[in-house]
Amino acid sequence: MQGVDPAWLPDEVFRPIGTRRTLLRGSGPLVDTVYAEVAGACDRFGGRVERDASPGPFDLVLELTGADDGEAFAYERHDGRTTVSASGQRGLLYGLFHVVRLGEAAFRGEHRTEQHSPASPLRMLDHWDNVAVHPVMGQVERGYAGGSLFWANGRARGEPADLARVRAYGRLLAACGINAVAVNNVNVHATEAHLLTDRIGEVADIASELRPFGIRTHLSVTFAAPIVLGGLPTADPLDEAVGAWWAEATARVYEAIPDFGGYVVKADSEGRPGPFAYGRSHADGANMLAAALEPHGGTVHWRAFVYNHRQDWRDRTTDRARAAYDHFVPLDGEFADNAVLQVKHGPMDFQVREPLSPLIGAMPRTRLAVELQATQEYTGQQRHVCWLGPMWSEVLRFRPEADACVGELARGGLVAVSNVGDDPFWTGHPLAQANLFTFGRLAWEPDGDPGRILDEWIRLTFAPGDPRLHAGLRAVLDGSWRTYEKYTAPLGVGWMVQPGHHYGPSVDGYEYSPWGTYHFADRDGIGVDRSVATGTGYAGQYAKPWAEVYESPDTCPDELLLFFHHMSYGHVLRSGKTVIQHIYDTHFEGVEEVEAAREVWASLVDVVDPARHARVAERFEEQLRSAREWRDQVNSYFFRKSGVPDAHGRRIY
Repeated sequence: MQGVDPAWLPDEVFRPIGTRRTLLRGSGPLVDTVYAEVAGACDRFGGRVERDASPGPFDLVLELTGADDGEAFAYERHDGRTTVSASGQRGLLYGLFHVVRLGEAAFRGEHRTEQHSPASPLRMLDHWDNVAVHPVMGQVERGYAGGSLFWANGRARGEPADLARVRAYGRLLAACGINAVAVNNVNVHATEAHLLTDRIGEVADIASELRPFGIRTHLSVTFAAPIVLGGLPTADPLDEAVGAWWAEATARVYEAIPDFGGYVVKADSEGRPGPFAYGRSHADGANMLAAALEPHGGTVHWRAFVYNHRQDWRDRTTDRARAAYDHFVPLDGEFADNAVLQVKHGPMDFQVREPLSPLIGAMPRTRLAVELQATQEYTGQQRHVCWLGPMWSEVLRFRPEADACVGELARGGLVAVSNVGDDPFWTGHPLAQANLFTFGRLAWEPDGDPGRILDEWIRLTFAPGDPRLHAGLRAVLDGSWRTYEKYTAPLGVGWMVQPGHHYGPSVDGYEYSPWGTYHFADRDGIGVDRSVATGTGYAGQYAKPWAEVYESPDTCPDELLLFFHHMSYGHVLRSGKTVIQHIYDTHFEGVEEVEAAREVWASLVDVVDPARHARVAERFEEQLRSAREWRDQVNSYFFRKSGVPDAHGRRIY
């Protein structure tokens, strides 16, 4: 589409389809989308596509075999013909994009029938987009790619070019397996509240652009809507008038958007209104909304990000990491079937290294969705290269108990906070597109190999590709998460960022704040004692064997050591280094790795289009400057705290 960066769907990836003869069988709006994709490719590359024709010498057959709404499809190649069949329109659409990702390989050799279906029924992006520009948070809260795709000047975007971009976005999401989008900020401000009622038509306009690609639209709502919008004196979830108001408002939503997905709610969190004001539980609040949605097939996503954000830093018995478990585990089994508890993957807030939230796996009678963060709030804000595939893969493969991994426990779906805006490259940093693509593919296949997915993204985005380019991009991206970890927060401690905007180093930035984000560094050591024996008891929230593993410094993994324990600077890690020497060495290593990655990218100038290369080169300069700042501030801080010099005699102050 002219004027829109194609990301992982440049025209060239459709050449293998566009040069061949295709038969499409079936009818319906998403089948029409499939036809438009194939016909467009044939127009560009000289092939042809026919609908519902008799069998003939076709290279590719795309066939709808039923009338359900399923997402599964079958793929096979036999006797020179590639066939994709699906009983649901969504499945046929995903089958087409499977062929696109395979490229020429889809038309070679023989392939026995493969059955493909998503492991997670809901694969969702939450946009933290404000309808009107917020005086503090701007257009997109924690957004690092410009303004909103959906909203401008306090209204939904309505110009043809804007709508074409929204449709192009839906196409990109479908091509990597995402099937749902929440279009506004979970911190619902006054303007956003009206989207639920008198401005629902604007949400419907957005939904109409996403629908052709199987994307269901969701809306963040304020728990106080009956007061703010309905003029009621209360939002008590057990008040009959409140329930009736929500039922009526929800019915009007479905009149405007028949395939509406449901609500996303942040309640009793960081000052947002919620059921606690009425002495009610989170299950009471979620179930009231679930009852309003149930007749229409909708779901409420109730976020578990609830904690005391007015903590006294001197009180070491209060632990923000404990909060979600303490609040929600007693409510297991009390949530409605169409209420999903949406849990951040870590117990804190998307730090570069956290343990898995103990809430995941601790509520077997509750549908949980696991929330990740594609927008790089604490991982370089899309000014730094930081491909998060390895982190997410570790999370999704983790087994809180022996019988199931996180990807299997997320029965309510997988959700990511979007990293997209109206920037020409979608994500600000062109290489941050890899995070969006990787999330979609891992949400479909949580046990998938992230390295294979990265290779797939490179092959699609930079088609037709040059072996040197592929190797260079692999070198730049593959270890970038661990590189970022090296020059920022050591051994799981986190939070050493500038308050408010969270970019750049400030070792004590949150140390004496009410947010509960401490490292407790003193002259003797660093880290938070979360053991049962002597600390906050957080380690005991895990099931065995993890409770035992995390309880002792002798068994706790080094990369999480300071998250669970306050350790002396002289403590010897499994690497043979002391804690303080690890801090010094990794911060120097991180900067060196950024320097090396910058040089690799510079060497690719002749095989990357000039605008893309220039944008990434510019971002690398900022990343290197910032990495050096992190190294110098962190190393200097801990030298002053510990009094221990660097074993290699480097200048660290």
